[in-house]
Amino acid sequence: MRQVIPPGPRAGLVGVLALLAALDQGVQLGRAGWAVGLVCGVALCVALGAGLVRSSRRHLLPADHVTLMRSVLACGVAALVADALASRAGVPQPTGVLVALASVALVLDAVDGRVARRTGTVHPLGARFDMETDAFLILVLSVLVARDVGWWVLGIGAARYLLLLVALVGRWAPWMRGQVPARLWRKVVAAYQGIVLTVAVAGVVPTPVTVIAVGTGLGLLVVSFGTEVSTLRRLSPPAPDVEPPSSWSDVQPRSVDARVRP
Repeated sequence: MRQVIPPGPRAGLVGVLALLAALDQGVQLGRAGWAVGLVCGVALCVALGAGLVRSSRRHLLPADHVTLMRSVLACGVAALVADALASRAGVPQPTGVLVALASVALVLDAVDGRVARRTGTVHPLGARFDMETDAFLILVLSVLVARDVGWWVLGIGAARYLLLLVALVGRWAPWMRGQVPARLWRKVVAAYQGIVLTVAVAGVVPTPVTVIAVGTGLGLLVVSFGTEVSTLRRLSPPAPDVEPPSSWSDVQPRSVDARVRP
C-alpha cells in the first residue's frame, strides 16, 4: 500500500515531537508550548508533503534534510515563545535554550544552500522550503521581541506573509506571483533580521541599542520588499493590446436560435 505522506515530512513531525519531549524534560514545557509546537509540527508535515506531491517527488534532497532540521528547531522556538507569552510576569523563562535553538537554526541557514550547490541538487522546492523556514523563524522571534520593544516589530515578521497575501488575493496584479532573481543583498537583509531578533531576545545589549538595531532591520526589510515588488512589476509581461471597435456598427450581433431554450 502506497504511503500517503512521504517519509521526509513524517521524519520532520517525529523530530518536532522528540524536540518537544526534550524541552518538556529540560524546561517543563507548558500547555501553550505543547499546543503551538504540535500545530507547527503538523503544519510542517502537511505543507512539506504537499510541496513534494506538487513537485512529483517522494524524497528530500540532501540540502532539504538540513532545512528540515532548521524547521524542526523553528517549531521548538515557537513552542518556547508561546510558553513565554502565556506565563505570568516574574516567572523565569528558558531564554538561553530559546536563543540556542534559534542560533543553531540561523547557522544552518548558511549550510543548506551550500550543500545544494555542491551536490548539484538545487531545486525550486528546496529554495522555497528554505525561504519559508526563514520567514517562520523571523515571525516567531518578532512576536517575542514585540512584547518588550513595541508592536511595530511585528512588521518584520509579518512582511513576508503580507506579500504572499497580496499575491494570492490580488487578481488585479497577477505579476505579484512571479519570482525575482536572487540577489546577495536580499539574503544579507534576511539574515540580519534573524540575527538582530535573536540578540534582542537574548537581552545582551541595552534597550536603546536594541530598538535602533531592530528598527534598522525593519527599514532594510521595507527597502528589500519595495525593490522586489518593483522588480516583479518591471519583469511582468506587458498586457496584450486589444483595439476597441471603431463604432457600434462594427460589432456584428450574433443570431440566436429561438428554438434553443436555456
